[in-house]
Amino acid sequence: MGFVWTCPYCNSKTTIKGDNLRISKYDMTLNNADGIKQFTTKWIICPNDECNKFTLTAFLHNLVESSVIGYYEQKELLNTWNLIPGSYARVYPNYIPEALIKDYQEACLIRDLSPKASATLSRRCIQGIIRDFWKITKSRLIDEISELEDKIDSLTWKAIDAVRKVGNIGAHMEKDIDLIIEVDPKEAELLINLIELLFEEWYIKKRERELKLKSIVKIAQNKTDQKKGKTS
Repeated sequence: MGFVWTCPYCNSKTTIKGDNLRISKYDMTLNNADGIKQFTTKWIICPNDECNKFTLTAFLHNLVESSVIGYYEQKELLNTWNLIPGSYARVYPNYIPEALIKDYQEACLIRDLSPKASATLSRRCIQGIIRDFWKITKSRLIDEISELEDKIDSLTWKAIDAVRKVGNIGAHMEKDIDLIIEVDPKEAELLINLIELLFEEWYIKKRERELKLKSIVKIAQNKTDQKKGKTS
């Protein structure tokens, strides 16, 4: 058995099995103020021969003593660190505006360190995409998204509006300053996933379509030129 994994270097989607995976665990059972912990490292080697790069991720869990003397049980995950590469931002072609790529990369970089700030950057990136791709520019993001509603499918529109709402948590202080609404890393990751989806569907697929159509036009033009050459 393996698990589906996408390489952050070459974007290949593959299944990782034992030959490409190494997991090491270290139980820190010395007495301390925070309790016993387990530190885990996970190495993954990309099976794509043209890539073959590795990723290294670390995890910290709580441990508790089990009913069997000398053994411990892994409990809740306390923290995750993407060590290599430092971020799981995908590599995108340079025809996507640099400002959008930078916001996306930074949102990925701080996803675990500050999910709320990551959500705010995702919100900013979505606004940039709307302005660049759809040429909609208003003074407020909510007005830009409202104008976008009849141009895209309803589910995508709802997801974009959801990014606005979650991003607002980081961008604006609540009226009641004692009210703290958190954004967790998984939620921040979902917002990043939407950006990746929009990059793929709006920029990359459009570019691929243009290239295919241009190649068809070029074939027809070449045939026309050949015909003219024979009759001249």
